Amino acid sequence: MTTESPAPPPRQRWLPTIAAIFCGVLVVSNIAAIKPLHLPKLPWLLMDGGNLLFPISYIFGDILVEVYGYAQARRIIWLGFILNLFAAVTFVAVTHLPPAPGWAHQDAFAAILLQTPRVVLGSLVAFWAGSFLNAYVMAKMKILTQGRHLWLRTIGSTLAGQAIDSALFTGLAFAGVWPLRLVLLISFWNFVLKTAYEALATPLTYLVVRRLKHAEASDPFDTRTNFSPFRLSDS
Repeated sequence: MTTESPAPPPRQRWLPTIAAIFCGVLVVSNIAAIKPLHLPKLPWLLMDGGNLLFPISYIFGDILVEVYGYAQARRIIWLGFILNLFAAVTFVAVTHLPPAPGWAHQDAFAAILLQTPRVVLGSLVAFWAGSFLNAYVMAKMKILTQGRHLWLRTIGSTLAGQAIDSALFTGLAFAGVWPLRLVLLISFWNFVLKTAYEALATPLTYLVVRRLKHAEASDPFDTRTNFSPFRLSDS
C-alpha cells in the first residue's frame, strides 16, 4: 500500500533579505522625515524627506503578503515597529550621554536625532496602522480577485494604508509645531507622492513577485487567516 507524499512546504530563501530591506527602509525613512523639503522648481510641492525612501516599504509590504502571506507580513511589520522604537531609544540615550572632549557637534547631533516624543509617537502609530491596513487590504483583495489583477491590489492597498499613514504621522508629529497649512500640505503631498510611487513601480513589482513565487514555490491565499495584528501564529 502506497501513500502520497505531502506537498513540500514553500521555501523562504529570500524572506530574510526582504525583511531586512523592509526594516532598513523604515528606520532610515523616519530619520529623513524630520526635514521638510521644498524644491525650487516645484514651489507647490511640499513633502518630508522620508518620501524619498519610505514608499519602498509599502512595495515590499505588498510583496510579503502576495508571496509569503499575511501571517509572515504581520511578523515583519512588528519587527519593523520594534526596530523603529529601538532606534528612537538609542538616539535618546546617545544624545544624553556626555560627548568626548573636543567634539563640537553635540547640538547638531541632538537637533537631528533627538526626536521629540510626538515625532516618535506619530511615526510609530502611523507606521503600525498604515502597514497593517495595507497588508489586510492586500490579502483580502487577493481572495476577492482570485489572485488576478495584482496592480489593482497593490495600488488599492496602498491608497488605504498611505491615507491613514500620512494623516496620522503629520497630525500627531507636527500639528501645533508647524503651521496648519504646512501640516495639511505635507500630509496631502505625502499621500499623493507615495501612491504615485507605488503605481509607477507596478511593473517592477510584477517582475519581483513573479520571480519570487517561482523561486519560493509559494502563492498563498489567506482564506483561513486570523487578521488580528496581535496574533503572531501562522494562522
